[in-house]
Amino acid sequence: MIERTVQKNGLELSQLGLGCMRLSMNMTGTPVDKKESIATIHKALDSGINLLNTGDFYGDGDNEELIADALKDYDRDKVFISLKYGTFGNLMKGGNMVDVGPKNVKKYITASLKRLNVDYIDLYQPARIDIGIPLEETIGAISDLVDAGYVRHIGLSEVDADILKRAHVIHPISLVEMLYSITDETIEGELLPTARELGISVSAFGVLGLGKLFKAKDDSLVKMIYKLSAEKNISVSQFAHAWMLAKGNDIIPLVGARNVAQLEDSIQCVSVGLSDDDFSRIEEA
Repeated sequence: MIERTVQKNGLELSQLGLGCMRLSMNMTGTPVDKKESIATIHKALDSGINLLNTGDFYGDGDNEELIADALKDYDRDKVFISLKYGTFGNLMKGGNMVDVGPKNVKKYITASLKRLNVDYIDLYQPARIDIGIPLEETIGAISDLVDAGYVRHIGLSEVDADILKRAHVIHPISLVEMLYSITDETIEGELLPTARELGISVSAFGVLGLGKLFKAKDDSLVKMIYKLSAEKNISVSQFAHAWMLAKGNDIIPLVGARNVAQLEDSIQCVSVGLSDDDFSRIEEA
């Protein structure tokens, strides 16, 4: 069973979160099985995961409607919905546009609340920061939604330490979503220390190295990950997620499962113990 931890900022979040994008968008272009996707969300909730990570641009709102269908027989107040907004265009082919200023934010959240069939969003976050718009305007617009009761907490996604600090002055930031994995520790340089200093938790995406663990098998680090996984008789996914969990309770890895089987495999990471020797061999590799 996935445990819950109380973060420094008071949020009660599960050890793992469910990254929902691939449940309605398969980047390979093959059709998505909606029944299997809903079953995957149900499995996550029944296993103790309360953090569902989505975006209003995941399938042009399809992902939000999927979550709404999945939550029909669940207590909405026990689910923490993390929602990104503000990008549009072709997510599959690139060329996205960014719109995170105050002009359209009320329109965006109104549409999201309707698609999700909820009265509030637990965490609302701009998917990117538009450096052409004063940060005060972007965060201020979301702050107005907090005051109105439509949003409980504000988050950020893919920002640097300076923007995180500046935003936190304008309104407390509860969660920052960043690329973080056993193959990419970039955020440990400045972003993660800053987040910890401010009491901001991190939701980590790309835990499986954005496919590197399955494509770059000649890489020395990837070879070591496979070797250690084999020694422990666990899957590479379990090892990668266990490594993330060992980084601290303020790091919530997002499991990007496409189906129940993948989710069931990954969540077994909570029972995987890593030794100092494991970390030494990884660092050496």
